[in-house]
Amino acid sequence: MVVRSTLVMVPVLATTKEGSVIFDLTADDFLLTDNGVSQDVSIEQDTDSQPLALAIVVETGGADARHLIDYQGLDSMLDALIGNVEHQAALISFDSAPHLIVPFTSRTEDASYGLANLSEGDHGAAILDAVGFAVGQLRAQPPRYRRTILLLSETIDQGSRTTLNDALRLVSDTNTTIYSFGFSSTRSAVSHEASKASSKNPGPEHGCLSRSGGDSEYGGHYSKQVLDCISQLAPPLRLVTMTFLTARNALRTNTAESIAELTGGEFRRFHDARDLKTGLFAVSNDVPNYYVLSFRPAEPTPGLHALHVVVKKGSQFVVNSRRQYWIDDTQR
Repeated sequence: MVVRSTLVMVPVLATTKEGSVIFDLTADDFLLTDNGVSQDVSIEQDTDSQPLALAIVVETGGADARHLIDYQGLDSMLDALIGNVEHQAALISFDSAPHLIVPFTSRTEDASYGLANLSEGDHGAAILDAVGFAVGQLRAQPPRYRRTILLLSETIDQGSRTTLNDALRLVSDTNTTIYSFGFSSTRSAVSHEASKASSKNPGPEHGCLSRSGGDSEYGGHYSKQVLDCISQLAPPLRLVTMTFLTARNALRTNTAESIAELTGGEFRRFHDARDLKTGLFAVSNDVPNYYVLSFRPAEPTPGLHALHVVVKKGSQFVVNSRRQYWIDDTQR
């Protein structure tokens, strides 16, 4: 998010390793660091009752054609995700370019109808371009609205003109949380992107950066493991650089998942309509249980800031939270 004041908002979901939500935590239970420096935090109250602007961003090109049928009959799932609050919803489709199908409207049924009647696009899958377009649409919504993107796409970006550097800044902008549902990209695309990201030196055996020594809570998500690891080991200046490089690399190799994780949202895979509805229902249950921490940066220097949140004396807890934000030169 671009911080247009000195107040930074950080959504946090705290669960047990078995997935049960942890309730009744207070601000004193959290330790939040900004570029390695501990911050004084507060918990924002009743954020789930604030108005919501939801941009539904759906891939119609690339490998998505076979999934268009899965987007029918999602009316009740979208209503559950939005909740009983004042809202605006828009529908954006994309293939090699984004297309505004339904502008922001309070009539969720218009977005649902458009979603159920999308046409197949070309062979592109420009995820980063589409997210950037959605962020631009969300900027026009009133500041009092929470901003959310629901992304339905394959896992790897193919064909975006948006650079990885610009994409990283985009997902830090406008305090937008992204919930991403992804189906597998084509095997050739996965192989190509994985080859570009392979590392000959992932870290010492069983060390913090080791692929073989990661905690089971990461579920094989190595990029998330690395971000947590460097936040504990690196000095502040090096931490920012390493966080930037790690996050940028993750955007290249697993775009849909990384976008969600960097904003503090959630990523879920789906194979068919049943998977998608189950995942949407689970996310709609999680959304009201997020804590929203806020703080005023002790050192509001321009550029990328690396965030790290843990529950004090809670090594048994799993914390999902926003991992970075951006401050422009003009905001000082």
